[in-house]
Amino acid sequence: MESMERVENLDGRNVRTLFSNNLRRLRSLQNISQLSLANRAGLTHNFINDIENCKKWVSPQTIAKLAAVLHVEPYQFFLPETRASEPMDSFFSVYLDDFSDSLQKMVGELKRRYLQDDDDENKEKT
Repeated sequence: MESMERVENLDGRNVRTLFSNNLRRLRSLQNISQLSLANRAGLTHNFINDIENCKKWVSPQTIAKLAAVLHVEPYQFFLPETRASEPMDSFFSVYLDDFSDSLQKMVGELKRRYLQDDDDENKEKT
């Protein structure tokens, strides 16, 4: 029931705040400065600062650029915030979910890269 209440209470401003908080959190987890993120994504430092301070909104293309630079899925910018009153395990579950998603993506990419290389080598030997 609580998740339904959260959805019902969302409006444009809350979504913008959720996105900006998650952008800041994901950037900080990777120890990336606003300037570095901006340079890697082909954006300006001021624009990143404005997004994180809820002064500007982003296009789907910008979300894709930010997700690519931060190596996350776009939906991770919209994960609900945890409440301070929740138990510590619940607080870290969002971070663990982010880490798990990123790790699965990385393992999948490594499998494709190295298994494809092995297949290519086997084809050359025959």
